[in-house]
Amino acid sequence: MSAETGQFDVIVVGAGLSGLYALYRLRERGFTARVLEAGSGVGGTWYWNRYPGARCDVESVQYSYSFSKELRQEWTWSERYGGQPEILRYINFVADRFDLRRDIQFNTRVVSAVFNDETNLWSVETDQGDLFSATYCIMATGCLSTPYEPDYPGLGDYQGDLYHTGRWPHEEVDFSGMRVGVIGTGATAIQLIPVVAKQAQHLTVFQRTANYSIPGHNQPADSEADREFEANFDARYDKARHSFAGMSGYSSPRVSALEDEPAERNRYFEERWASGGGTFAMLTTYRDLLVNPEANDLAAEFVREKIRSIVKDPAVAELLTPRNQPIGAKRLPVDTFYFETYNRDNVSLVDIRSAPIERVTAKGLRTSERAYEFDALILATGFDAMTGALLAMNVRRESGPTLKEAWAEGPKSYLGIMVAGFPNMFTITGPGSPSVKMNMIYAIEQHVEWAVDCIDHLRSQGLDRIAPTETAQEDWVEHAREVAETTLMPEADSWYMGANIPGKPRVFMPYFGGFERYWQLCNEIVADGYRGFETSGPHDLAANLTEPRKDPVPALPS
Repeated sequence: MSAETGQFDVIVVGAGLSGLYALYRLRERGFTARVLEAGSGVGGTWYWNRYPGARCDVESVQYSYSFSKELRQEWTWSERYGGQPEILRYINFVADRFDLRRDIQFNTRVVSAVFNDETNLWSVETDQGDLFSATYCIMATGCLSTPYEPDYPGLGDYQGDLYHTGRWPHEEVDFSGMRVGVIGTGATAIQLIPVVAKQAQHLTVFQRTANYSIPGHNQPADSEADREFEANFDARYDKARHSFAGMSGYSSPRVSALEDEPAERNRYFEERWASGGGTFAMLTTYRDLLVNPEANDLAAEFVREKIRSIVKDPAVAELLTPRNQPIGAKRLPVDTFYFETYNRDNVSLVDIRSAPIERVTAKGLRTSERAYEFDALILATGFDAMTGALLAMNVRRESGPTLKEAWAEGPKSYLGIMVAGFPNMFTITGPGSPSVKMNMIYAIEQHVEWAVDCIDHLRSQGLDRIAPTETAQEDWVEHAREVAETTLMPEADSWYMGANIPGKPRVFMPYFGGFERYWQLCNEIVADGYRGFETSGPHDLAANLTEPRKDPVPALPS
């Protein structure tokens, strides 16, 4: 394919849920746009993560676009929690329904994006040799899109089948009769392990850190309940927007966990455990689970007791029981018979905290205690979350630092949607926004709408440049840090903190002030004339540069 060039109003990087919705909204406003996508199809996270057991942990009716009533009524989910194949079919349905593919260039990875102050254009270069330019750049690159592969000595020597869960083959993989090793016991592995265990001759799981997990009790979709959800959609959506995590259908936490009698508290935990309501059901049981260590430990101990009651071998149960980390401070997975899987005769658990992996060999791997041989080895080692995809590209300003240099001490942004020093670049669900701590699809819609409204506003005012002030950004970063530090979230070595990536700055990356508080603040900032931003233009020629309007520092919530 020959290299292409072209100028657009907006370049969108990524054709997942964010990129598709951005394209839809940009077209609606009459902007020209080109979407650049590394994969051969749409879907983003759900295109790449095809590993056995991959499933959403938000109920299907809420993990759906809200913007189109017709779309909601034309699509029917088959399960309470959608699996990867069905979610990918849904995303393809959306792309076809709105004829989005004609503005998407597939098999195209962005290698650099450079902003030129004189032309006021982003120059975007791809691995195909294409060079596009646009006034605005929307980074719809996803929060969990850059797989992390540990630098194990000898990994290149392994002669068996090697897989990473974040880059799974498109064709079906059958592990029947095979000896399989899985490295990792995070959320991905918790979904994968029960499925592989049913096929493999023997499965060996290598665990560094035990994880909490709760049952999803997935089941076929309740068509009557789904119809009722749609019939009351406006009210349900309004409740989701006014919730902490962008979800409706969960009762608000009543009291402190310390206020209930033990029997009542245990009854309430049991109710949530059995509900299949997922992460949000368990963590909203009481109002102080994520801020009070004593309250948190009551919930944690309830789950620990569940693990001990499910896993028959006491030694294995002890290894699987999380210690020294608050429940919910790491992503709390929703599983399908995860702990039960360790009762199978063909499943073994190896603690690599006490016996670390020393190297991968041609036939398997070796820990400090013994060697293992496998026909297939699966790396369920997670992602360079939230910043990985952005920093993998050479994003820079001709007259300033690269984004990697600007984020050397950790990501900094204003509202998680723009970065000081990088004009006209929007980061959808970027670090500093609620993103991964809420229903992602509603977070995506809110960010895309904010970004496209902003671009439309600039056009209506005869402007063509916007960027946060350094002061506004620093105040937002400090506010987000203060909010996180009032909770137990920074106490775990989680990917929220970047702790899974060697050398990555330890910063709690999502905003944990809640969705309701966040979108209301975003709206207030717009209503106050884009408080905290500098706007200027038009920039047809360098000589026509106008003095930027310097807005006052944003007033942040206490």
